[in-house]
Amino acid sequence: MLKRILVIMTAMFATLVMLSPVHAHDHGMKKADIVDVAVENGSFNTLVAAVKAAGLVDTLKGEGPFTVFAPTDDAFAKLPDGTVEMLLKPENKDKLVAILTYHVVPGKVMAADVVKLDKATTVQGQDVMIAVKGDKVMVDNATVVATDVKASNGVIHVIDSVIMPK
Repeated sequence: MLKRILVIMTAMFATLVMLSPVHAHDHGMKKADIVDVAVENGSFNTLVAAVKAAGLVDTLKGEGPFTVFAPTDDAFAKLPDGTVEMLLKPENKDKLVAILTYHVVPGKVMAADVVKLDKATTVQGQDVMIAVKGDKVMVDNATVVATDVKASNGVIHVIDSVIMPK
């Protein structure tokens, strides 16, 4: 009896798994945008909090396309003590916006194209320097640790440090 129940439950689960993508598609669910991808990932809590504090959520949920060099929570932890807290204060919003928009390049630039560049102009207005050093790709002083995380409105490349405008 137990074996029969397990077989039936396994068959039901397999059917559910097989039909889930169709079911989601039929109900008009759309691919996640850059902000949603960052939230779902779980490694970008500080970045998401900063984007919210800077009032950039709607922008990064917009049509784009955008290329985001996204620092992880560990990257933010490398900053001097108190830096993140200071930047999240309302009176420092302009500085926070400048830092965050320095991590964004207009357009969808996939990793295969990034490695062909020596710089890219950011939404903030300044250029980030790009260099290939051995098997590493550097964006300013940050190492790219993951590439081509696709979103409906662009792409995310994960970096190990927060980069700062000059």
